Amino acid sequence: MAGLTNLKLSLFPNSCSLSSSSSLSSNPFLLSTSIFRRTSHSFPKIFAFSSNDIKVGSNIEVDGSPCKVIEFLHVKPGKGAAFVRTTLRNYVTGNSVEKTFRAGSKIEEANIYKETKQFTYKDGAQYVFMDLTSYEEYRLNEKDVGDKAKFLKEGMDCNLLFWNGKVIDFELPITVKLTVVDVDPGVKGDTAQGGSKPATLDTGAIVSVPLFINRGEEIMVDTRNGQYMSRA
Repeated sequence: MAGLTNLKLSLFPNSCSLSSSSSLSSNPFLLSTSIFRRTSHSFPKIFAFSSNDIKVGSNIEVDGSPCKVIEFLHVKPGKGAAFVRTTLRNYVTGNSVEKTFRAGSKIEEANIYKETKQFTYKDGAQYVFMDLTSYEEYRLNEKDVGDKAKFLKEGMDCNLLFWNGKVIDFELPITVKLTVVDVDPGVKGDTAQGGSKPATLDTGAIVSVPLFINRGEEIMVDTRNGQYMSRA
């Protein structure tokens, strides 16, 4: 027996220290959990964002500011290293800039997240959005809203974009239902004919609509390009 004990100690030199704790030896789950807790933090990070991952719509940080990729092009010159040429829109300033990244270089992703809020009203030069659960208000200036204001209507749910706890932008629904308030009257037979005419909507936007559309009708509009889609 003594020989077996000595053999065990030589093969497992730490076994005596582990078995010396009654709480661990009596509960093998605690033992395995304790070992896992000591080693779990050592797992390496598997994924990293690089210039090779850039695509339209990617959110990255450049010089400490959040930017959205508007255009990109992977370039492989005959001589020299490959690179990625991009056009970026700075969320904070609204300006567009061109920037080139070396192919495969590490890029910091911008930690931007979205939350749905309702546009409630306009207060002077500010657009007010509200969280319908907490009733907290979020405000964007006219400059931040830009051309998207022509499709923005009270009571509309939008996605607010947050970065470092601040609202930096918002997204309209892809399709919205708006009312035609001014348009030349339709003429009998226009349904079968092609062509279009300008119509003013209740938000102030002017879109091209089919000839058969009349004042007072509700239509669906694609906010990405401002095009008429169908009658509502």
